[in-house]
Amino acid sequence: MKKRILSAVAAGLLAVSVAAVPVLADTVTIGIYEPASGDNGAGGKQEMLGMQYANEVAPTVEIGGTEYEVKLDPVDNESSNDKGPSAASKLVGDGVSVVLGSYGSGVSIAASDIFKEGGIPAIGVTCTNPQVTQGNSHYFRICFLDPFQGSVLANFANETFGAKKAYVLAKLGDDYSQGLAFYFTQAFEGLGGEVVKADFPEGNSDFTSYITDAKNEGCDVFFTPTSTEAAANTIEQAAAQGLEIPLLAGDTWDSNVILNAAKGKNVQIYVTTFYQEGGDPDFDAGVKEFINSKPENLANNGGDDTVAAVTAMGYDAYFVALEALKNAGSTDPAAVNEALWTTTYDGVSGHIEFEPENGDAVRDSAFVKSANTETGAWDFVSVQTVAE
Repeated sequence: MKKRILSAVAAGLLAVSVAAVPVLADTVTIGIYEPASGDNGAGGKQEMLGMQYANEVAPTVEIGGTEYEVKLDPVDNESSNDKGPSAASKLVGDGVSVVLGSYGSGVSIAASDIFKEGGIPAIGVTCTNPQVTQGNSHYFRICFLDPFQGSVLANFANETFGAKKAYVLAKLGDDYSQGLAFYFTQAFEGLGGEVVKADFPEGNSDFTSYITDAKNEGCDVFFTPTSTEAAANTIEQAAAQGLEIPLLAGDTWDSNVILNAAKGKNVQIYVTTFYQEGGDPDFDAGVKEFINSKPENLANNGGDDTVAAVTAMGYDAYFVALEALKNAGSTDPAAVNEALWTTTYDGVSGHIEFEPENGDAVRDSAFVKSANTETGAWDFVSVQTVAE
Protein backbone atom coordinates (compact mmCIF):
# COMPACT_ATOMS: atom_id res chain seq x y z
CA MET A 1 0.00 0.00 0.00
CA LYS A 2 2.82 2.40 0.91
CA LYS A 3 4.53 1.71 -2.42
CA ARG A 4 1.33 2.55 -4.31
CA ILE A 5 0.86 5.80 -2.36
CA LEU A 6 4.47 6.80 -2.94
CA SER A 7 4.16 5.99 -6.62
CA ALA A 8 1.03 8.10 -6.89
CA VAL A 9 2.73 10.99 -5.11
CA ALA A 10 5.77 10.70 -7.37
CA ALA A 11 3.58 10.64 -10.45
CA GLY A 12 1.76 13.73 -9.21
CA LEU A 13 5.01 15.56 -8.57
CA LEU A 14 6.26 14.59 -12.03
CA ALA A 15 3.07 15.93 -13.60
CA VAL A 16 3.47 19.21 -11.72
CA SER A 17 7.11 19.43 -12.77
CA VAL A 18 6.32 18.82 -16.43
CA ALA A 19 3.46 21.29 -16.34
CA ALA A 20 5.69 23.96 -14.76
CA VAL A 21 8.32 23.73 -17.53
CA PRO A 22 6.56 23.88 -20.90
CA VAL A 23 8.27 21.94 -23.65
CA LEU A 24 7.98 23.69 -27.00
CA ALA A 25 7.39 21.54 -30.04
CA ASP A 26 9.10 24.05 -32.33
CA THR A 27 12.85 24.61 -32.22
CA VAL A 28 15.11 26.99 -34.12
CA THR A 29 18.85 26.31 -34.18
CA ILE A 30 21.59 28.94 -34.19
CA GLY A 31 25.01 27.66 -35.17
CA ILE A 32 28.07 28.79 -33.23
CA TYR A 33 31.22 28.74 -35.33
CA GLU A 34 34.00 29.50 -32.85
CA PRO A 35 37.47 28.26 -31.84
CA ALA A 36 37.50 26.26 -28.63
CA SER A 37 41.12 25.19 -29.22
CA GLY A 38 44.23 26.41 -31.01
CA ASP A 39 45.81 29.87 -30.83
CA ASN A 40 42.47 31.66 -30.53
CA GLY A 41 40.72 29.13 -28.29
CA ALA A 42 40.74 31.43 -25.25
CA GLY A 43 39.05 34.25 -27.14
CA GLY A 44 36.59 31.92 -28.85
CA LYS A 45 35.45 30.51 -25.53
CA GLN A 46 34.89 33.99 -24.11
CA GLU A 47 32.94 35.05 -27.20
CA MET A 48 30.75 31.94 -26.96
CA LEU A 49 30.11 32.62 -23.25
CA GLY A 50 28.25 35.76 -24.31
CA MET A 51 26.04 33.74 -26.64
CA GLN A 52 25.40 31.09 -23.99
CA TYR A 53 24.47 33.73 -21.43
CA ALA A 54 22.15 35.39 -23.93
CA ASN A 55 20.51 32.04 -24.59
CA GLU A 56 19.91 31.67 -20.86
CA VAL A 57 18.39 35.17 -20.72
CA ALA A 58 16.21 34.61 -23.80
CA PRO A 59 15.78 30.87 -24.43
CA THR A 60 12.76 31.36 -26.72
CA VAL A 61 11.72 33.62 -29.58
CA GLU A 62 8.39 34.28 -31.29
CA ILE A 63 8.62 33.76 -35.04
CA GLY A 64 5.57 34.27 -37.22
CA GLY A 65 3.22 34.00 -34.26
CA THR A 66 4.77 30.77 -32.93
CA GLU A 67 6.99 30.47 -29.88
CA TYR A 68 10.25 28.63 -30.64
CA GLU A 69 12.85 27.20 -28.31
CA VAL A 70 16.30 28.47 -29.35
CA LYS A 71 18.95 25.77 -29.53
CA LEU A 72 22.67 26.54 -29.83
CA ASP A 73 24.79 24.25 -32.00
CA PRO A 74 28.50 24.93 -31.31
CA VAL A 75 31.37 23.62 -33.44
CA ASP A 76 35.10 24.05 -32.85
CA ASN A 77 36.91 25.48 -35.88
CA GLU A 78 40.19 24.89 -33.99
CA SER A 79 41.53 28.37 -34.93
CA SER A 80 42.49 26.72 -38.23
CA ASN A 81 41.84 27.96 -41.76
CA ASP A 82 42.29 24.36 -42.92
CA LYS A 83 39.90 22.76 -40.42
CA GLY A 84 37.36 25.58 -40.27
CA PRO A 85 35.52 24.59 -43.47
CA SER A 86 34.77 21.12 -42.06
CA ALA A 87 33.29 22.67 -38.92
CA ALA A 88 31.24 25.03 -41.10
CA SER A 89 30.01 22.08 -43.20
CA LYS A 90 28.71 20.39 -40.06
CA LEU A 91 26.56 23.42 -39.26
CA VAL A 92 25.18 23.43 -42.79
CA GLY A 93 24.40 19.72 -42.46
CA ASP A 94 22.72 20.31 -39.11
CA GLY A 95 20.25 22.67 -40.78
CA VAL A 96 20.90 25.76 -38.69
CA SER A 97 18.97 28.94 -39.55
CA VAL A 98 21.85 31.36 -38.95
CA VAL A 99 25.48 31.18 -37.78
CA LEU A 100 27.34 33.34 -35.25
CA GLY A 101 31.14 33.71 -35.48
CA SER A 102 33.98 33.55 -35.66
CA TYR A 103 36.56 34.96 -33.32
CA GLY A 104 39.40 35.24 -35.83
CA SER A 105 39.05 36.71 -39.30
CA GLY A 106 41.04 33.98 -41.05
CA VAL A 107 38.72 31.14 -40.06
CA SER A 108 35.71 33.32 -40.90
CA ILE A 109 37.03 33.93 -44.40
CA ALA A 110 37.86 30.23 -44.77
CA ALA A 111 34.26 29.21 -43.99
CA SER A 112 32.52 31.87 -46.05
CA ASP A 113 32.07 29.83 -49.23
CA ILE A 114 30.74 26.87 -47.22
CA PHE A 115 28.01 29.02 -45.73
CA LYS A 116 27.32 30.62 -49.11
CA GLU A 117 26.90 27.28 -50.89
CA GLY A 118 24.79 25.96 -48.02
CA GLY A 119 22.52 29.01 -48.14
CA ILE A 120 23.20 29.90 -44.49
CA PRO A 121 23.65 33.53 -43.37
CA ALA A 122 26.46 34.26 -40.91
CA ILE A 123 26.89 37.09 -38.42
CA GLY A 124 30.51 37.89 -37.65
CA VAL A 125 31.01 38.99 -34.06
CA THR A 126 34.57 40.29 -33.74
CA CYS A 127 36.17 39.27 -37.05
CA THR A 128 37.48 42.67 -38.15
CA ASN A 129 39.26 41.98 -41.47
CA PRO A 130 37.38 43.59 -44.42
CA GLN A 131 37.61 40.39 -46.48
CA VAL A 132 35.09 38.62 -44.24
CA THR A 133 32.16 40.44 -45.84
CA GLN A 134 33.75 41.84 -48.98
CA GLY A 135 31.87 41.03 -52.16
CA ASN A 136 29.27 38.73 -50.63
CA SER A 137 25.68 39.01 -49.44
CA HIS A 138 25.54 36.27 -46.80
CA TYR A 139 28.20 37.30 -44.24
CA PHE A 140 27.36 40.22 -41.94
CA ARG A 141 29.23 41.52 -38.90
CA ILE A 142 28.50 43.63 -35.80
CA CYS A 143 32.03 44.94 -35.10
CA PHE A 144 34.17 47.74 -36.48
CA LEU A 145 36.72 46.97 -39.22
CA ASP A 146 40.51 46.90 -39.19
CA PRO A 147 41.01 49.95 -41.44
CA PHE A 148 39.28 51.96 -38.70
CA GLN A 149 40.97 50.13 -35.83
CA GLY A 150 44.40 50.47 -37.42
CA SER A 151 43.85 54.18 -37.94
CA VAL A 152 42.70 54.63 -34.33
CA LEU A 153 45.84 52.93 -33.03
CA ALA A 154 48.15 54.91 -35.32
CA ASN A 155 46.55 58.19 -34.26
CA PHE A 156 46.71 57.16 -30.61
CA ALA A 157 50.42 56.33 -30.89
CA ASN A 158 51.13 59.63 -32.61
CA GLU A 159 49.02 61.86 -30.38
CA THR A 160 49.53 60.20 -26.98
CA PHE A 161 53.20 59.22 -27.18
CA GLY A 162 54.43 61.50 -29.94
CA ALA A 163 55.55 58.35 -31.73
CA LYS A 164 57.55 58.88 -34.91
CA LYS A 165 58.90 55.35 -35.34
CA ALA A 166 56.89 52.17 -34.77
CA TYR A 167 57.95 48.54 -34.64
CA VAL A 168 55.23 46.38 -36.22
CA LEU A 169 55.30 42.62 -35.61
CA ALA A 170 52.73 40.30 -37.21
CA LYS A 171 52.23 36.56 -37.64
CA LEU A 172 52.84 35.03 -41.05
CA GLY A 173 49.73 33.52 -42.66
CA ASP A 174 47.33 35.13 -40.17
CA ASP A 175 44.76 37.30 -41.98
CA TYR A 176 43.87 39.25 -38.86
CA SER A 177 47.45 39.91 -37.77
CA GLN A 178 48.74 40.83 -41.22
CA GLY A 179 45.65 42.87 -42.08
CA LEU A 180 45.69 45.02 -38.94
CA ALA A 181 49.45 45.46 -39.25
CA PHE A 182 48.93 46.72 -42.81
CA TYR A 183 46.24 49.23 -41.85
CA PHE A 184 48.22 50.50 -38.87
CA THR A 185 51.30 50.93 -41.07
CA GLN A 186 49.31 52.73 -43.74
CA ALA A 187 47.82 55.17 -41.23
CA PHE A 188 51.04 55.68 -39.25
CA GLU A 189 53.08 56.42 -42.37
CA GLY A 190 50.28 58.74 -43.48
CA LEU A 191 50.93 60.73 -40.31
CA GLY A 192 54.59 61.06 -41.27
CA GLY A 193 55.81 58.17 -39.14
CA GLU A 194 58.34 55.45 -39.95
CA VAL A 195 57.62 51.73 -39.59
CA VAL A 196 60.01 48.84 -38.98
CA LYS A 197 58.09 45.71 -40.06
CA ALA A 198 58.81 42.12 -39.01
CA ASP A 199 56.95 38.79 -39.22
CA PHE A 200 57.15 35.65 -37.12
CA PRO A 201 56.23 32.10 -38.22
CA GLU A 202 53.55 29.70 -36.97
CA GLY A 203 54.53 28.03 -33.71
CA ASN A 204 57.05 30.68 -32.67
CA SER A 205 57.24 31.39 -28.95
CA ASP A 206 60.54 33.30 -28.70
CA PHE A 207 60.13 37.02 -29.39
CA THR A 208 63.38 38.21 -27.81
CA SER A 209 65.09 38.98 -31.13
CA TYR A 210 62.17 41.17 -32.25
CA ILE A 211 62.15 43.05 -28.95
CA THR A 212 65.91 43.59 -29.25
CA ASP A 213 65.42 44.88 -32.81
CA ALA A 214 62.78 47.36 -31.65
CA LYS A 215 65.14 48.68 -28.96
CA ASN A 216 68.11 48.89 -31.32
CA GLU A 217 66.04 50.65 -33.98
CA GLY A 218 65.02 53.33 -31.49
CA CYS A 219 61.29 52.72 -31.96
CA ASP A 220 58.76 54.68 -29.92
CA VAL A 221 56.01 52.02 -29.82
CA PHE A 222 55.80 48.25 -30.39
CA PHE A 223 52.62 47.26 -32.26
CA THR A 224 51.84 43.55 -32.42
CA PRO A 225 48.28 42.39 -33.28
CA THR A 226 48.51 38.71 -32.35
CA SER A 227 46.68 35.91 -30.54
CA THR A 228 46.61 35.87 -26.74
CA GLU A 229 49.01 32.93 -26.72
CA ALA A 230 51.70 34.87 -28.61
CA ALA A 231 50.86 38.00 -26.63
CA ALA A 232 51.53 36.37 -23.26
CA ASN A 233 55.00 35.32 -24.43
CA THR A 234 55.68 38.77 -25.87
CA ILE A 235 54.72 40.47 -22.61
CA GLU A 236 56.85 38.10 -20.52
CA GLN A 237 59.90 38.60 -22.72
CA ALA A 238 59.41 42.38 -23.11
CA ALA A 239 59.39 42.73 -19.32
CA ALA A 240 62.45 40.50 -18.97
CA GLN A 241 64.36 42.65 -21.47
CA GLY A 242 63.26 45.92 -19.90
CA LEU A 243 61.37 47.18 -22.94
CA GLU A 244 60.33 50.70 -21.98
CA ILE A 245 58.21 51.63 -24.99
CA PRO A 246 54.44 50.95 -25.00
CA LEU A 247 53.06 47.69 -26.39
CA LEU A 248 50.04 48.38 -28.62
CA ALA A 249 47.55 45.84 -29.94
CA GLY A 250 44.04 45.43 -31.26
CA ASP A 251 40.96 43.69 -29.92
CA THR A 252 42.51 40.21 -29.51
CA TRP A 253 44.59 41.48 -26.58
CA ASP A 254 41.45 42.52 -24.70
CA SER A 255 41.56 39.44 -22.49
CA ASN A 256 42.30 38.50 -18.89
CA VAL A 257 45.08 36.32 -20.39
CA ILE A 258 46.84 39.61 -21.12
CA LEU A 259 46.04 41.05 -17.70
CA ASN A 260 47.42 37.96 -15.96
CA ALA A 261 50.57 38.00 -18.09
CA ALA A 262 51.17 41.70 -17.37
CA LYS A 263 50.36 41.78 -13.66
CA GLY A 264 53.35 42.74 -11.55
CA LYS A 265 55.53 43.51 -14.58
CA ASN A 266 57.00 46.80 -15.69
CA VAL A 267 55.26 47.02 -19.07
CA GLN A 268 52.85 49.44 -20.75
CA ILE A 269 49.98 47.89 -22.73
CA TYR A 270 47.27 49.72 -24.68
CA VAL A 271 44.52 48.07 -26.76
CA THR A 272 41.54 49.03 -28.87
CA THR A 273 38.36 47.09 -28.25
CA PHE A 274 34.55 46.96 -28.49
CA TYR A 275 33.34 47.30 -24.90
CA GLN A 276 34.57 48.47 -21.51
CA GLU A 277 33.38 46.74 -18.35
CA GLY A 278 31.04 49.16 -16.61
CA GLY A 279 29.38 50.26 -19.84
CA ASP A 280 26.20 48.36 -18.95
CA PRO A 281 26.08 47.54 -15.21
CA ASP A 282 23.06 45.21 -15.53
CA PHE A 283 24.77 43.16 -18.22
CA ASP A 284 28.02 43.09 -16.27
CA ALA A 285 26.30 41.85 -13.11
CA GLY A 286 24.29 39.21 -14.98
CA VAL A 287 27.16 37.81 -17.01
CA LYS A 288 29.44 37.72 -13.96
CA GLU A 289 26.82 35.67 -12.13
CA PHE A 290 26.57 33.37 -15.17
CA ILE A 291 30.36 32.98 -15.37
CA ASN A 292 30.56 32.12 -11.68
CA SER A 293 27.58 29.74 -11.79
CA LYS A 294 29.57 26.82 -13.25
CA PRO A 295 33.24 25.79 -12.99
CA GLU A 296 33.23 25.23 -16.76
CA ASN A 297 32.10 28.81 -17.43
CA LEU A 298 34.75 30.19 -15.10
CA ALA A 299 37.44 28.09 -16.78
CA ASN A 300 36.27 29.22 -20.22
CA ASN A 301 36.62 32.83 -19.05
CA GLY A 302 40.23 32.31 -18.04
CA GLY A 303 39.64 31.60 -14.37
CA ASP A 304 38.03 34.83 -13.19
CA ASP A 305 34.92 36.91 -13.93
CA THR A 306 36.52 39.80 -15.83
CA VAL A 307 34.05 40.81 -18.56
CA ALA A 308 35.76 40.56 -21.94
CA ALA A 309 34.56 42.78 -24.77
CA VAL A 310 34.13 39.72 -26.97
CA THR A 311 31.67 38.31 -24.42
CA ALA A 312 29.56 41.46 -24.69
CA MET A 313 29.75 41.21 -28.49
CA GLY A 314 28.72 37.54 -28.44
CA TYR A 315 25.74 38.50 -26.29
CA ASP A 316 24.70 41.22 -28.74
CA ALA A 317 25.19 38.94 -31.76
CA TYR A 318 22.73 36.42 -30.31
CA PHE A 319 20.04 39.08 -29.95
CA VAL A 320 20.72 40.40 -33.45
CA ALA A 321 20.06 36.85 -34.68
CA LEU A 322 16.78 36.74 -32.73
CA GLU A 323 15.72 40.08 -34.22
CA ALA A 324 16.47 38.79 -37.71
CA LEU A 325 14.41 35.65 -37.07
CA LYS A 326 11.51 37.74 -35.84
CA ASN A 327 11.77 40.10 -38.80
CA ALA A 328 11.93 37.19 -41.22
CA GLY A 329 8.84 35.59 -39.70
CA SER A 330 10.46 32.29 -40.59
CA THR A 331 13.30 29.95 -39.66
CA ASP A 332 14.21 29.54 -43.34
CA PRO A 333 17.86 30.67 -43.75
CA ALA A 334 17.10 32.53 -47.00
CA ALA A 335 14.40 34.57 -45.28
CA VAL A 336 16.70 35.27 -42.33
CA ASN A 337 19.46 36.36 -44.73
CA GLU A 338 17.10 38.83 -46.40
CA ALA A 339 15.82 40.13 -43.07
CA LEU A 340 19.31 40.84 -41.75
CA TRP A 341 19.82 43.73 -44.17
CA THR A 342 17.21 45.82 -42.36
CA THR A 343 17.62 44.40 -38.85
CA THR A 344 18.66 46.82 -36.13
CA TYR A 345 19.34 46.28 -32.44
CA ASP A 346 20.43 48.43 -29.50
CA GLY A 347 22.84 46.22 -27.61
CA VAL A 348 25.17 46.54 -24.64
CA SER A 349 27.96 47.47 -27.07
CA GLY A 350 25.87 50.16 -28.78
CA HIS A 351 23.52 50.54 -31.73
CA ILE A 352 23.83 47.85 -34.40
CA GLU A 353 22.72 48.12 -38.01
CA PHE A 354 24.22 47.02 -41.31
CA GLU A 355 25.37 49.15 -44.24
CA PRO A 356 23.72 48.16 -47.54
CA GLU A 357 26.81 47.24 -49.55
CA ASN A 358 28.60 44.44 -47.69
CA GLY A 359 26.59 43.99 -44.49
CA ASP A 360 29.25 45.60 -42.32
CA ALA A 361 28.19 47.22 -39.07
CA VAL A 362 27.75 50.96 -39.05
CA ARG A 363 30.33 51.55 -36.31
CA ASP A 364 32.57 54.58 -35.82
CA SER A 365 33.88 54.25 -32.28
CA ALA A 366 36.40 52.14 -30.41
CA PHE A 367 37.39 51.94 -26.76
CA VAL A 368 41.03 52.44 -25.84
CA LYS A 369 42.13 50.97 -22.53
CA SER A 370 45.34 50.08 -20.74
CA ALA A 371 46.41 47.17 -18.58
CA ASN A 372 46.85 48.10 -14.93
CA THR A 373 49.80 45.94 -13.91
CA GLU A 374 49.16 46.51 -10.21
CA THR A 375 45.45 45.68 -9.97
CA GLY A 376 45.30 43.22 -12.88
CA ALA A 377 42.35 45.08 -14.43
CA TRP A 378 41.73 47.27 -17.45
CA ASP A 379 41.78 51.04 -17.04
CA PHE A 380 39.60 53.07 -19.38
CA VAL A 381 41.61 55.55 -21.47
CA SER A 382 39.27 57.04 -24.07
CA VAL A 383 36.64 56.47 -26.71
CA GLN A 384 37.90 57.18 -30.21
CA THR A 385 34.91 58.10 -32.35
CA VAL A 386 36.70 58.97 -35.58
CA ALA A 387 40.19 58.38 -36.91
CA GLU A 388 41.31 61.82 -37.92
